[in-house]
Amino acid sequence: MSLLFAVVLLLCCRYCATGTQAYSDHECQSQGVRSCGECLAAGPHCAWCIEENFLEVGQHVWERCDTARALLKRGCPLHRLEDPRGSTVLLKNQKITFHPNEQRHQQQYQHVTQLQPQTVLLHLRPGEHQTFEVKFKRVEDYPIDLYYLMDLSFSMEDDLPNVKKLGADLMEEMRNTTSDFRMGFGAFVDKTVMPYISTAEDMLRNPCKRTEPWPCAPPFNYHHILSLTTNGSLFTELVGEQRISGNLDSPEGGLDALMQAAMCEEEIGWRNVTRLLVFSTDAGFHFAGDGKLGGIVLPNDGKCHLYKNVYTGGNSQDYPSVSHVAETLRQKNIQIIFAVTEDVAHLYEGLRSIFPKCAVGTLSNNSHNILQIIVEAYNALTSEVVMENSKLPPGYHISYTSHCKDHKQRRGEQGRRCSNILVGDEVSFDVSITAPLCVTASQRPSRVIIKPQGYSEEVEVLLSPICNCSCQKDVVPHSASCSHGNGTLECGACRCKEGRVGTWCECDQAKSGKVLDSYHCRHVNASEVCSGQGECVCGKCVCRKSSKKPNHTYYGQFCECNDFSCDQYRGRQCGGQGRCVCGVCKCFPGFSGRACECPLSMESCLSQNGKVCAGRGVCHCGTCSCHDNRFQGPTCELCPSCPSICTLHRQCIFCRAFSLGLNPRECEVNCADLNFTLVRQAGVLSTESPSPGLHRCMEMDREGCRVHFLLRTGLKEDSVHFHVAVKRECPSGPNVILITAVLSASVVVLGVALLLLWKLLTSIHDRREFARFQKELEQRRWNRRDNPIYRSAITTTVNPKYKEQ
Repeated sequence: MSLLFAVVLLLCCRYCATGTQAYSDHECQSQGVRSCGECLAAGPHCAWCIEENFLEVGQHVWERCDTARALLKRGCPLHRLEDPRGSTVLLKNQKITFHPNEQRHQQQYQHVTQLQPQTVLLHLRPGEHQTFEVKFKRVEDYPIDLYYLMDLSFSMEDDLPNVKKLGADLMEEMRNTTSDFRMGFGAFVDKTVMPYISTAEDMLRNPCKRTEPWPCAPPFNYHHILSLTTNGSLFTELVGEQRISGNLDSPEGGLDALMQAAMCEEEIGWRNVTRLLVFSTDAGFHFAGDGKLGGIVLPNDGKCHLYKNVYTGGNSQDYPSVSHVAETLRQKNIQIIFAVTEDVAHLYEGLRSIFPKCAVGTLSNNSHNILQIIVEAYNALTSEVVMENSKLPPGYHISYTSHCKDHKQRRGEQGRRCSNILVGDEVSFDVSITAPLCVTASQRPSRVIIKPQGYSEEVEVLLSPICNCSCQKDVVPHSASCSHGNGTLECGACRCKEGRVGTWCECDQAKSGKVLDSYHCRHVNASEVCSGQGECVCGKCVCRKSSKKPNHTYYGQFCECNDFSCDQYRGRQCGGQGRCVCGVCKCFPGFSGRACECPLSMESCLSQNGKVCAGRGVCHCGTCSCHDNRFQGPTCELCPSCPSICTLHRQCIFCRAFSLGLNPRECEVNCADLNFTLVRQAGVLSTESPSPGLHRCMEMDREGCRVHFLLRTGLKEDSVHFHVAVKRECPSGPNVILITAVLSASVVVLGVALLLLWKLLTSIHDRREFARFQKELEQRRWNRRDNPIYRSAITTTVNPKYKEQ
């Protein structure tokens, strides 16, 4: 019994922890559910009750489907509850290799493991995710295969000598990383048809038209020259035998060569280890569609076409597309390093977002830095782990959460990757897969592959959705529980044979018709069948739930009742203080009203003095109704137009303590009962600690002096005691001497300033007048020998023909 109780408690806690009240109300109450399998497909929190006595005659089959918590509450036995959960099973979980180098020396090494686990089986409940951990660790001395693919067009002539020396240098450099390193070499130019090369006979023999120091090699598309080998001297020897060739246009057939180098695994000698491909060129590349310029319209088939290490399909197939090459490199786990010149680097940088595990390095003019580019690019590629997966079956969803070296969790696209991974570092990824809602289970599990980009190791994930119930195998045809053999009992529900209806197939469909509907399923003759909220089955109303809100149910003999149409208060049914029963609010103790909006307690109407509505009103439904309109607030304590308590007593304080304001007779009559104590200074009043009924006051008398006093009210309204500061704070009088001195100084300074200003203005005016006088004086002067108005009386005329005579 204790074990059963523990299981029930665990089941209830699980549903409470996930906050599944919403699921209880909306997810599982579907009228379309007719079987246990359909119930499981309705949602990840739906369960099915197999107990035969769970339903009464006239109830719907779909009422067997609900959350486990709701079914248990309604009386379904725990052992008769069909609620399968998903699970994760590790079918193959080899540990990560720690020291493969030591294992090699011990002759125990056969395979290096960097990824764990290897095979996982997921039993997936529709809509419920399953999460498993994938670990990755860069192990020491992991084998590397590197294939060098070089552009041998004429523009790369000055780069070839440095590539010839690359073999021994790269072998020496990579010994610091791995003891198992192999290199290979291939070359490319372009398709050997017009307009890519000249097809003249002499150009086919020597496209460079030169003989010194040696003629160029005939043009070719792609040559595989050296398979992957550990012999660095052989690499140097074979590369040293290569000669530059030539073509006509600038773009080369690099994508053709990439496709063949990836697909011809046996010819290249690729192993199932780290695969690097170095692509060296100083030009762009042709891609799919460019082959039409040469009359080549057949698409690239993505297969190996090497014959005697020469690509034979170059002139019959178009160039591959960029995405085709990228997908091939992804499938073959090849990481590519583009070693290109600066003028085309931007072109290959654009491929980084398309090609998996891609790096770009900038070559110098003669490729003398090729070794540095390869080493740096390899370190950059292997220091980042990016998880990827094959295409998921329709409806499935996958998500990643990374746990990298910085111990920070990342989700989304960033959850797929970890950076700055060194040899010996281990990182992990939480992979969550969610299955879609299903109708029927697949015959065999679907398969998804998860792996790090650029690595051959992978995690095989088998997906097995849970779409059927275990009770479906225990079908009882012609069961006695189904009205003496009138149906098949499956998972506690009857599938009636033709002509029978009802929860237990208890009615003959031919006899249960409109007559029963009229007499037994109508409240009155004028009403609808089952009040329009159900259907008549065997003369009884089977009420339905709302199609929009499954938590809204109808009940009663004629489905005339519901628990969701009661009055609301503040947006809540029955104000949240009652229960809706057949359209009427049944209030909880302490509340009343149509919507349970009225609390019976007067606690909310008590004012600070402990009186109901401060003695100025009556309490109704927890709210005060004030007698005097001047008073406001929930307890009739606020009076914006009333004078303050300090103002009410100021006149009596002035007349009793300072003999100000009222005349002695009025003061004696009105303020005789004033109870006050005099203190020397106002600072003494500030030492009083705040308490209920204590008011600090500051009032101005007719002389402009500030009077400070405290008043403390007691339990009785007329019990008031005052503490009055004897010393008033009066404003000091004006300083006559200072004011006189300031005014006198101001008049003197202002007079001096005006005199200086007047002197400045007159000086400026005089200078201008004198300058004008000087100018007029100069204009009146002339040479005494020459009268400017004198005109001679003699006129001289010259005959222009005089010299000709």
